[in-house]
Amino acid sequence: MTTESPKAVIWDMDGVIVDTAPYHEEAWRETFQKRGVEFTDEDFRRSFGQRNDTIISGVLGNTPSRKTIDVIANDKETNFRRKIRQRIEPLPGVIQLLSALAAGGFRQALATSAPLQNVRQIIKDLGIEGYFGGIVTEKDVTEGKPGPQGFLLAARKLGVEPEDCIIIEDAVVGVTAAKRAGMDCVAVTNTHRRSRLREADLIVDSLEDVTVTDLEALLSRPRVGS
Repeated sequence: MTTESPKAVIWDMDGVIVDTAPYHEEAWRETFQKRGVEFTDEDFRRSFGQRNDTIISGVLGNTPSRKTIDVIANDKETNFRRKIRQRIEPLPGVIQLLSALAAGGFRQALATSAPLQNVRQIIKDLGIEGYFGGIVTEKDVTEGKPGPQGFLLAARKLGVEPEDCIIIEDAVVGVTAAKRAGMDCVAVTNTHRRSRLREADLIVDSLEDVTVTDLEALLSRPRVGS
């Protein structure tokens, strides 16, 4: 990276900016239960961070119609938004890091498997709308994580090359997506233990432990083959 190159951080949302996992799991369990389908803790752990269509197909064990997927997904997300309304807070270090990155000249985007309505509600409730120069949600891509499409689209929205981007993730599929996109990745152990996130370039237990200097150092490292 040259000194003239713009630099960027692309944030995941669920499990990175906010701890929404309990609300997601409860909403999924209730949604499937109404349809006589069990949704287990293992189902949730395995699917967290994936798109709704992938989760639904995996749980039902067949190839549901588009209409069936949309009905189930809409039911779940409506339930989820009702549960989180005015009840969520940012995870430790998030607001401070967002502010420090903005002051340090980093462009920032949000790339998530969540629906746009969820994103709008969460960032409005947290008062962080102004930090993001681009937002990518589930409907913006045809391939979810661990595919890199969402992160690559976020980089394009910011006008930044993949090698000048750092992803902040908590999910195993998200870390894999970051590396497939050719981007550096900081993984925070909010959802998975360190051993499962070992593909990341930096693993931390809290974003309170991350500084702008740390991220600039990641981008300044010599790259293999360069």
